[in-house]
Amino acid sequence: MKRLSLPVAGLCALLLTLTGPLHAQTTTDAAKGDGKAFGRDKATSAQSAATTNPDASRIPNFSGVPSQSGYFDDPDRMSREAASQATTNTGYKAMRDSMDRRARFAAQDLDATIARSNVISDDPLAYTSGMAIGGTQGRCVPLPPASGTAARYMATCNVGYTATQETRTCPVTLTARVEQRQVYGYYCVGGSGVDPVSVYNCNRYPAPQCTVTQSYPINLCDPYFGIYWGCNSGDLRVDLVSCTAPVDGATPYTVTGENVVTTTRDESQCAGLAADSSCQQDTETCTDSDPVTRMVDGIAVTQPCWAWSRSYSCAQFTEAQDCQTLEATPGCKLVREDCLAGEPCRTWERVYDCPVPDQPASTNQFICDGDVYCIDGSCETIEREANDEFKDAAVALNAMAQARREFDPDTLTLFKGTRNTCSSKVFGVLNCCKGKGFPLIPGIQLLVALGCSREEMLLHQRDAQGLCSYVGTYCSDSFLGVCLTKKKVYCCFESKLSRILQEQGRQQLNKPWGKPKTEQCQGFTIDEFAQLDLSRMDFSEVYAEFTDAARLPDELQATQDIQQKIEDYYARARQ
Repeated sequence: MKRLSLPVAGLCALLLTLTGPLHAQTTTDAAKGDGKAFGRDKATSAQSAATTNPDASRIPNFSGVPSQSGYFDDPDRMSREAASQATTNTGYKAMRDSMDRRARFAAQDLDATIARSNVISDDPLAYTSGMAIGGTQGRCVPLPPASGTAARYMATCNVGYTATQETRTCPVTLTARVEQRQVYGYYCVGGSGVDPVSVYNCNRYPAPQCTVTQSYPINLCDPYFGIYWGCNSGDLRVDLVSCTAPVDGATPYTVTGENVVTTTRDESQCAGLAADSSCQQDTETCTDSDPVTRMVDGIAVTQPCWAWSRSYSCAQFTEAQDCQTLEATPGCKLVREDCLAGEPCRTWERVYDCPVPDQPASTNQFICDGDVYCIDGSCETIEREANDEFKDAAVALNAMAQARREFDPDTLTLFKGTRNTCSSKVFGVLNCCKGKGFPLIPGIQLLVALGCSREEMLLHQRDAQGLCSYVGTYCSDSFLGVCLTKKKVYCCFESKLSRILQEQGRQQLNKPWGKPKTEQCQGFTIDEFAQLDLSRMDFSEVYAEFTDAARLPDELQATQDIQQKIEDYYARARQ
């Protein structure tokens, strides 16, 4: 059995050895064949693609040109479309509404509040303390002063030049001269059908050298002046012309001499004043008109006037200004500088934003221990909670009430003002336009007598009471670029609240006052008033008026009175 097994094993090994290379050879040939077939297919496809026009439908997964492909040619279109769709997007609108309603504070107000808080934080025990149980109110310590917004007004002053006017005169004379000259008389024919090259054609006698003295229509066949002109009943005419020089090729029928009078105004003595840029011609008055007819070289010459006196207003410019007071006033800030006259401008008005002087001091604020009430050994602490919403509520209620009172049903507007003006001499002593920032002046009759009108005095009073808003100034009388009299324009309202709503509302609406000459103090439309955000307005100027009108009893005094009554009650009960 063992001898048989060895040959069988060797045979199997030999077969296995022969089978391996045979199988490998067959697999390589098949792979080469598959590769050639694949290459032929791809070559055919590539050749077909190269010879066939591009077709979008043959691109895998391509379903058409997307709308966003337009952004490649116009990248800015993406931002424009996003901006237009943002207003209708719910998420974006919610975000914007939140940002618009968010409280905003001026940087200076934040700095002042932080500084005030730091004072308390540095020494908190100076403002707070423990409670003493003794049946009395707790200790109250004044807080550092708050930074309220003071009432302000627009003050003006002038810089530039003053003009001292001086009247200067110069003479103007009339010179007459008589000249002898010859005058040539000719006949000519005018109208249609006249030979254009004929010496008798009237076109040969043009003005101003020749003047037609007489004209005769040719309506008959008879000769005129011994000359037969032809038989015509059309528009032909014969003109008698008088020429100051002979006409070539024509023979005058008469030559006469005449005297020609020429007149010339001699203005040489006024040349210096006329060339002076600081002088303006005013009037010219005749100074020599008798007699009107005079003999010149034996010829009578008649003229209505033979000499004049010409007057000029000339200016002497001097530098001047009256802004020293405003420049030295604490809190006054220069806002702008406006030219009051035309070019060349020699007078400017400076506009300052200033605090109203002598304002009542703000009410002190306190931080207090809890007030303690003790009855028969039982004590209760009363906590004090500050509430600063009363003034805002009072302003809102008054604003609505004022809007109802001032609504104009004819124009559908609110808070309309009235235009008021006042005049003052530039660099003058009398100023009828003082207004806010200056005390009301007694003796209005005296100011009226000095030149101020009653309307200007009423404007002064209303502005001092905070009812008027300054619009601007324009020059009402000027001389050579120097403004002599200026006119200030105000819009006045029924209440101080209306003025504040107009001033700060126009800032929110980006609707400034118009030009001083044309501003008519129009009110807000209903749509404009609906756009106003009252929470962003500063009404501190009117807070005191509202709180004074609704002032509550003093809290500490009321507390003492209540506790005293309770103690008196129990004292009587023990008796």
